[in-house]
Amino acid sequence: MIRHPSPNFGPRRGGAAPELVVLHYTEMASASAALDRLCSPEAQVSAHYLIGRDGTLWQLVEDQHRAWHAGEGQWRGRGDVNSRSIGIELDNDGQSPFSAPLMHSLEALLPQVMHRWSIPAAGVIAHSDMAPMRKIDPGPRFDWRRLAHQGLSIWPHEPGDPTAPLAQTLTRIGYPRIDPATRLAAFRLRFRPGAIGPESARDRAMASAIAIAIECQTL
Repeated sequence: MIRHPSPNFGPRRGGAAPELVVLHYTEMASASAALDRLCSPEAQVSAHYLIGRDGTLWQLVEDQHRAWHAGEGQWRGRGDVNSRSIGIELDNDGQSPFSAPLMHSLEALLPQVMHRWSIPAAGVIAHSDMAPMRKIDPGPRFDWRRLAHQGLSIWPHEPGDPTAPLAQTLTRIGYPRIDPATRLAAFRLRFRPGAIGPESARDRAMASAIAIAIECQTL
């Protein structure tokens, strides 16, 4: 791991400690360009870690500090996600597959962060999950199921209830209370990429299964 300090950080507010990991893509041409931006005082953005397409890992902000990566949004009814999370930027232009070296580095980093801060698999979320009105990263090409197979994310393994009210279930999962169409789109972006049209029994069943899996982790 290469330490490349960014000046863009501050103290976590209210004594908060990391309980989430938020995954992003850089949507830039290269890791070098992303590194410059994440370390620029004028940009006023940062992350705790940046992973290049070749697997190179940089730490930009120490875990105990509040990096400026999440922006406005909330998860499970609580705001100031920056104070409650670790931000990981992935070197990807938003259109291409995520490279194998990048995924291998992410899969090595995540267990360390999760163990250090006692973050469950359900606490690894997308930027688009907590800010669905503004963000779509890490996007439909990111392989959440692959992480879940390693216990590094959440994925439904049992069938859920296709009659469970979707609005209630998405709230139980953690999605912000926003207009139903945007919330459904954010859910599908992560769990059913490519799905379109009105909500379906498959949406309801999958969301129900995810909510149950998350609640079992937090008991």
